[in-house]
Amino acid sequence: MQSKPPYSGELRVESPTTVSQGMQDTRLPASHAAARWRLYPLMTIMAFVSGLLLGYVVWGRTPPGPPRTDAAPVADNSADAGMDLVALREKINPPDGYRLGVPYGTLGPRLLKAGVIDYEAFAGIYEEAGSPLTANQVEVLTRGSDAEIVITPENAHFLLNLFWAMGLANRNPILTDGEMARYGEGEIERFASTGGWTLAARPVSEIYANLDLIQLTPEQQKRVEEVAAAVYRPCCDNPTSFPDCNHGMAMLGLLELMASQNATVEAMFEAAKYVNAYWFPQQTLEAAVYLEVKEGLDFTRADPRLVTGAAIASGSGFAAVHKSLEVSGLLPQTAGGSGSCAN
Repeated sequence: MQSKPPYSGELRVESPTTVSQGMQDTRLPASHAAARWRLYPLMTIMAFVSGLLLGYVVWGRTPPGPPRTDAAPVADNSADAGMDLVALREKINPPDGYRLGVPYGTLGPRLLKAGVIDYEAFAGIYEEAGSPLTANQVEVLTRGSDAEIVITPENAHFLLNLFWAMGLANRNPILTDGEMARYGEGEIERFASTGGWTLAARPVSEIYANLDLIQLTPEQQKRVEEVAAAVYRPCCDNPTSFPDCNHGMAMLGLLELMASQNATVEAMFEAAKYVNAYWFPQQTLEAAVYLEVKEGLDFTRADPRLVTGAAIASGSGFAAVHKSLEVSGLLPQTAGGSGSCAN
């Protein structure tokens, strides 16, 4: 079982990672920033519509792989570079799981009681997918649990939805004062992470940032904001500090939970590296191939700030990684699907 780093020690501040040869830096120059932000009203409307549509899709089903630029099959030439893809997949998604170092506690029952989760709707999506909730998952939701949270290939979808509900409902300045509030323009339901949450017993406008589920000290909040601003997901170009889709909102909930248990910034980055990998197995496999072949970096030892950063883990960053592997004939076959912004 993959172990988490200890919650101790000082954060070592390093210079920003240079975007490596073969990948383009997709971040916009400062002169373009204003133009980029002017596009957000349209982007948020599109995200809202997507959220409503995708909210009815069962996330537990196997989603499609990454977008292709042509219809021809891509040969898996990674073996030509001396790579063992089976071993690499087990590095990014340890079969025995990754320990997050925090318990479930009473979050499940509190989310049910507050109407953030409608139990029948929540359980229904797993029934429809042919993978009903386990006895342990039912207990987590209905009674709570002191067990440590361990993310595995089998429970990754369950934890995505649980953390999504947590991040959505917990009152935090990232939601009340950050980019979600700024670009929501008084209509918070317009985002995929809000309008797409169809598993509640109450309107999302009554749920959003409405509960004191996880209370943080100023220092703990500072850690959450530091990590959230730097952790991306390959479905878009926004960091966790702008959680406009389910993965971003779920990651925010996880970071808040870890910070409340005094996790260090280093531990939170490392957890984000592996949790992202369980939620985006195909994209992370490609990133791991890229890091090993192009950078000479083993995934398990790669800096989590690099693995979860914009240059690799954002939508445009992953597109560059994917293209680089495709051009080099090193694109691996699908490991188990890509993430989908739905329940």
